[in-house]
Amino acid sequence: MAKPTLFISILLLFWGFVFPQRPKLVNIGAVLTFDSVIGRAARPAMEAAISHVNKDTTILNGTELNIFMEDAKCSVFLGSIEAFQVLEKDVVAIIGPQSSGIAHMLSQIANGLKVPLISYAATDPTLSALQFPFFMRTTQSDAYQMAAISDLVDFFGWKQLIAIYVDDDCGRNGVAALDSQLDKYMAKMYKFRLNVNFTDSELIDLLKSSKLLGPRVYVVHTNPDPGLRIFAVAQNLEMMTNNYVWLATDWLSVTINSFSQSQINQTSFRALEGVVVLRQHIPESRQKRNFMSWWRREMQQNGSMNSELNAYALQAYDTVWAAAYAIDSFLDQFENITFSTVDELVEMKQSELQLRELKVFTGGDYLRELLLQVNFTGLSGRIRFNEDRNIESGGYDVINIENKSIRTVGYWSNNSGFSLVPPETRNINIYSRINQKLQNITWPGGKVETPRGWVIADNERPLRIGVPKRTSFVDFVTELRSSSHEIVGYCIDVFLEARKLVPYEVPFKFEPFGDGRSNPNYNELIRMVEEDVFDAVVGDIAIVTNRTKIVDFSQPYAATGLVVVAPIHNSKGSAWVFLKPFTVDMWCATAASFVMIAVVIWILEHRVNDEFRGPPRRQLVTMFMFSFSTLFKTNQETIVSPLGRMVMVVWLFLLMVVTASYTANLTSILTLQQLSSPITGIESLVASNWPIGYQVGSFAFGYLSESLYIPPYRLVSLKSPQEYERALRLGPNNVGGVAAIVDELPYVELFLANQTEFGIIGNQFTRAGWGFKIV
Repeated sequence: MAKPTLFISILLLFWGFVFPQRPKLVNIGAVLTFDSVIGRAARPAMEAAISHVNKDTTILNGTELNIFMEDAKCSVFLGSIEAFQVLEKDVVAIIGPQSSGIAHMLSQIANGLKVPLISYAATDPTLSALQFPFFMRTTQSDAYQMAAISDLVDFFGWKQLIAIYVDDDCGRNGVAALDSQLDKYMAKMYKFRLNVNFTDSELIDLLKSSKLLGPRVYVVHTNPDPGLRIFAVAQNLEMMTNNYVWLATDWLSVTINSFSQSQINQTSFRALEGVVVLRQHIPESRQKRNFMSWWRREMQQNGSMNSELNAYALQAYDTVWAAAYAIDSFLDQFENITFSTVDELVEMKQSELQLRELKVFTGGDYLRELLLQVNFTGLSGRIRFNEDRNIESGGYDVINIENKSIRTVGYWSNNSGFSLVPPETRNINIYSRINQKLQNITWPGGKVETPRGWVIADNERPLRIGVPKRTSFVDFVTELRSSSHEIVGYCIDVFLEARKLVPYEVPFKFEPFGDGRSNPNYNELIRMVEEDVFDAVVGDIAIVTNRTKIVDFSQPYAATGLVVVAPIHNSKGSAWVFLKPFTVDMWCATAASFVMIAVVIWILEHRVNDEFRGPPRRQLVTMFMFSFSTLFKTNQETIVSPLGRMVMVVWLFLLMVVTASYTANLTSILTLQQLSSPITGIESLVASNWPIGYQVGSFAFGYLSESLYIPPYRLVSLKSPQEYERALRLGPNNVGGVAAIVDELPYVELFLANQTEFGIIGNQFTRAGWGFKIV
């Protein structure tokens, strides 16, 4: 009897080696915080998923899936120890953790032991780095959530906001992602951080200090907090009024989903009135509805929590199924699961940690690849990983809390932005600003109009407004008295009148810029704004292209541009100005023509026309009177001979040309100032080799040298109208003299108001304006 039994044992052993069979049991682990908003929902969801997987005959083919859960208690240290406890049980994958800080630590362990780590709640964007190849997640990265927040800020036109966050991996890296997204819209963010275990007094101090700043748009990115402490304290500080905007990431929607109806009716929930919250979008499906019905029945039978499952719980359920599908594919290919020891751990001394029991999952790389290939529809939507090992973003719901109820006002997707319909039903997946739509939102204080988003705080630092301390053309702007810093001028008057149109008080102070000896360099003044030395600049600032690249300008309040000023002389004062249109030769030729036409007509007419006959004296008077009267068309004599009429036609035509030429020349002399130099405009000035004057501090120097390529040695700096006059009188051939001056039109008009010997030559050759500027 012994021989047949031994033979059968050997045969079975041989059969096992040649034809290995699936294991009866496969272990996976889970590390989470049991007593937390997410953990209280995720733990039973994963237990339900294990039960459903093991009851499903279409998966794992008889192999039972077993899960070991350990409590991390929201501690990176304890979470690491619990992970080691789980790994000692030969698990092939770990689900969790829900904390990004713990996920950073466990990712390193997963790399070493080649055990895939699948998180359903760790949203830190930096976990997608290539540094953690065995980390993947079935929830959305905060990179998408912060893109939605920045789009929301831009949608309502806000340019400044305050971010309140918990100073841990998830909070820091999430807010850093938001800062990066806001750069696209040139929006500024102030950061206020809280300790992980912050107290109410710390929160009160933080919110009070934030009120010292102007922005009233708050973005709250913290961990789920059933006490809603941030909003309760904000309400006590009167920060939930209609001047404020409160935006929250999905931690708040997860917290709200954990509330029962009795908790919603409590006073603390009233502090959320008007808050706008993001919530991970979970598409509606029959599978989800059936599960939710089953879940409520189970919870009622067990007397457990009766709250709705949040998005993270649904994703935890789907994570178990994703692991099951990958393990099923792994067993189809390899039939068995094996582990190998780590030599370095074996050589360590014995300790209570039992590190020697840790083993490397030899099939970890293959299981990781199979997990990344998983593609199915779960309770939370499509489960399919992208190249960053994150599930593809399903978008977010935009919800508004109003009268202690939650109202969905729109949806956001990474492809098309905001919409009134869910992302899965949209036909357009192209982002367009025109198509961005949300329903009306009720803001804190019951206000339905979009809040401005900022105010001037009581102790707000006054705006530092730089003004050029001019020494010439002071009618525009200058410092009147150095002791009192009194700033006066046309530009200041325009600014003060414009400020009256602002419906709120704006504290500011003028700060002169310049040494008081010469006009300041306006490009340097603009750089002071860019470098945050000044908040704005008021003055005669020309709006030119290179300046608009670094600062923003107001609308132009004065038209300007560059013109050429040169010496002229005025001929209107002469009593003999009517002789100026023709030269002496022309006058002599004209007089000879009249004499000649008188003689010709007399020769042709006196034999046949009685009017040209009579005594010699009469004929002489008639002949010349007829000739000169044609100029005024008053001649009474009639031309009889055909040849005479032909001569008169030619003469009248020539007379018309001479008259028109004279009239045009005389009109030009009487209406235009004549040049006393050959300069006719900027073209002739550039083509010459004469020196050109420009005002110190003006952009004219840069334009002439960089745009018109005039050598700098030809450009002469001038500080005042007196120097303008002196340089123009000296002329281009004397030391210190110039042929012309190129300057902005307002300065030139003020200079010419008291000058008659100089004038604008040609047309204005640049178009610009004066404006105020800010960063």
